[in-house]
Amino acid sequence: MPTVVLMDVSLSMTRPVSLDGSEDFQRKNLAVHGLTMLFEHMAANYRLEFTSLVAFSSLWELLVPFTRDYNALQEALSNLEDYDKTCVESALHGVSNIVQQEWGSSCPCQVVLVTDGCLGIGKGSLRHSFHTLKQRGDDKKFPLPFPFPAKLFIMCVANAEELNMTDAMENLEELLHLNGGEGQIFTMDGPLCLKSVQTMFGKLIDQAYSPFHAVLHCGNLSSDVQVFPRPEPVVVDEEVEPMPRTVNTEVDEVGTGATDELEEEASASQMAGKSPNFCVLLHGSLKVEGMVALVQLGPDWYGMLYSQADSKKKSNLMMSLFEPGPEPLPWLGRISHLGPISEAAENPYGEDDSKSPFPVQPQIKRSYAQNVTVWIKASGLQTDVQKILRNARKLPDKTQTFYKELNRLRKAALAFGFWELLKGVADLLERECTLLPDSAHPDAAFQLSHAAQQLKLASTGDSQYAAFDHNIVPMHTDFSS
Repeated sequence: MPTVVLMDVSLSMTRPVSLDGSEDFQRKNLAVHGLTMLFEHMAANYRLEFTSLVAFSSLWELLVPFTRDYNALQEALSNLEDYDKTCVESALHGVSNIVQQEWGSSCPCQVVLVTDGCLGIGKGSLRHSFHTLKQRGDDKKFPLPFPFPAKLFIMCVANAEELNMTDAMENLEELLHLNGGEGQIFTMDGPLCLKSVQTMFGKLIDQAYSPFHAVLHCGNLSSDVQVFPRPEPVVVDEEVEPMPRTVNTEVDEVGTGATDELEEEASASQMAGKSPNFCVLLHGSLKVEGMVALVQLGPDWYGMLYSQADSKKKSNLMMSLFEPGPEPLPWLGRISHLGPISEAAENPYGEDDSKSPFPVQPQIKRSYAQNVTVWIKASGLQTDVQKILRNARKLPDKTQTFYKELNRLRKAALAFGFWELLKGVADLLERECTLLPDSAHPDAAFQLSHAAQQLKLASTGDSQYAAFDHNIVPMHTDFSS
């Protein structure tokens, strides 16, 4: 997951900070100290991640494009110059352009905005941006939310009391809100000093850049691995009481499968080991054979491991996480039912590989494969009601067709909770019964009265009569004598 560091180099960042026993420091010096601490941590723990450095005031400038060279990033920090007023909106537009040019709009990114909480003055300030937010055309939209998945971390070289004296904190919180709530605001605790800025950046590291260590098991083989970026907890919306699911630190390889070509997953996490071990063996095997390995991350939660090259010479062992559940891939069926071919009663692929057990056919027909009644316009509903009435006037010759259309409308009304429709159609059928000519077959009156009564019972919502799978059947009559 690449990182963009957005450094405020406006004049307000040059305000002095008094440090006991030393010469005066500027807020910019504290910010540089904190970023140096972050870069040193990433160099030691996130060596394979790409980081970019952007400086901004009223304009923005790309100082260091995406790189793994943290020496270049630290050198650029030491050569920062001071410019004019703050314009956060312009800088965020710059971040959006830089990330999309390098990574597209599907790669998740982390944006670290380092500022002192001064939002600028006049046109171009954050206050002005928010005041004009609803008066813009499509060509001048505010850059948040980003067109790619992103977390915005705002590092304020100021304490909370200072920010709350103005509307700075409210405006910074509005930035997070516009970004979909993804991110966090960090402020300095106590006086502005080196210790406070170290504590603040330490919180950022714990939140977004702490390594995730795990053990990969495969039978009797195991290997210590480091997963980055750190897997995020996942909340399953379908659960009655959703609880965040986290990846276990003990993960098990389930099996391997062949693949012709793999697309890059947005949820992919990179894994690296420092010494030759089972992880290296697995990586090489998957790369040479062009296969993927299923991995169990927790109870009813799976993913896959595969090799992906980011250049002609370098490749990484990647992990993509599936949706939690026993059947994350419908065509594969329940993963717990997978097993070696040798344990099957007969070869599921046939003696000459002429067949395949996949894709697994669902036991229940999908709703989109059936003729579902949908009323988008009033004319559609009117057509279905008129069709029932036309068949009603031709009873008993059209008895089967009449009940087929009646049951179709009944099921749709029950699915939508459209009880009034059932009552209305029942009234129409009773009216048709009173308008029957003297020459009409006596069975017509019985069937219309029976159908109207069943619809009225269903319109009450009583489970005995409003069961979705229940069908109204014709009334049995005998006029043979």
